[in-house]
Amino acid sequence: MRTTTLVIGMILLVYGAQGAVRQLVDHDNAGLLGWLPGGFGVQLAGHVVLGIAGLLLAGWGRRPSH
Repeated sequence: MRTTTLVIGMILLVYGAQGAVRQLVDHDNAGLLGWLPGGFGVQLAGHVVLGIAGLLLAGWGRRPSH
């Protein structure tokens, strides 16, 4: 279970970070979050939230279970 959490967290982290950087460079390229209403700010915030969620999941999946 921890390995699955770690892998999902890393995927979310990579997608969120890559999407945020891509959107900062090209404001019209929202990627998979292009369907979100609200424009640039909301879509960028969505990428940041995905990155933070991935960071938390990957950190939680990395910790040894006791």
